[in-house]
Amino acid sequence: MRLSSTHATVQRIWTVELRPHAGGLALACPRCTPRGRPLQAASARSAALTHLARHARTDALPGHLRTCQCRARGCHWHPRHRGCAGPVLLALTCDRGGRAWRLADACAACAAAMSYTAVVPPTLLSAGRPQSAPGRPDAGHSAASYGPGEQQRVREMLTYLAAALPRFSSSAVRLLALQCALRADSQGRVRLPGGFLRGMRLRGRTELWHELEHAGWLRLPARRHSCLEVQLLDAAVLAQAPGRTARVRAAQWALHPVPMAVPPAMPPAVRLTTLVLASHASVRAGCGDLDTLGRQCGQSPQQLEDLLDQLVRSQVLAAWHHQDNGEVSWRLPGHRE
Repeated sequence: MRLSSTHATVQRIWTVELRPHAGGLALACPRCTPRGRPLQAASARSAALTHLARHARTDALPGHLRTCQCRARGCHWHPRHRGCAGPVLLALTCDRGGRAWRLADACAACAAAMSYTAVVPPTLLSAGRPQSAPGRPDAGHSAASYGPGEQQRVREMLTYLAAALPRFSSSAVRLLALQCALRADSQGRVRLPGGFLRGMRLRGRTELWHELEHAGWLRLPARRHSCLEVQLLDAAVLAQAPGRTARVRAAQWALHPVPMAVPPAMPPAVRLTTLVLASHASVRAGCGDLDTLGRQCGQSPQQLEDLLDQLVRSQVLAAWHHQDNGEVSWRLPGHRE
């Protein structure tokens, strides 16, 4: 990790505010000229995140030149902790109930200590999408089984959705948003057959789609035949790398995250918690920061602990434990410590 020093460094902090404006909300960015066209409340969140992502792509900097901007400002963005450590990451922070957003470089330790913060995966800021050479099959398509690549893509998308979706979003809504984000084409269109939703035990749950539509994350066109078509409005998920074939594989793994798959009949909160743990696990055990896991599950730390207990009672986990550093660890049945 490269920490900030007394020498002049490139500032990598971008902030936007959503301010009241006649006819809607106005996006205010200190680095840009004021926008004249007001934003509707339903699309304001997506516009803010898209604007920040555009700045980060435009002001790209080699990794060895990036510094912890939080430390450079005396680490007043979070409570005191043991000090800066880990790689420099892009941390997205929501403040004032969703009216102010900050995207900044911060070391892993500072990012983990910030409230209402999620780490933005590099794949979500990719300016373009890699194309396979003519006549060469996509590597993701030719792979015979799921592996760390699918696990990483799911983990990164869960991290992003923890910040992009409203904090009150239900577990079922988060499961749907994950599938849509990973299955979207380059124009943000998603087609889900009725059988797919039935397999997720979410067929007929129209209130979930309306919740995402009300949050300004997607739009529901008219239903056609047996398929449900949606249009994603979150532009940050449209320029993902790798391509759609590899992302669909990750979406398929998320439906059955072996070896921690649970029956579809289990409550959405249990299924989402299992998926989050599976995305952080290695072989038959895993560990992670309690607050980070809670944000990805949309649960408070106390609620997450109850869900972990439920997974132990259901024999999905053999046991879980608190660590001294604020993390939790877990192991699957059959794994010896």
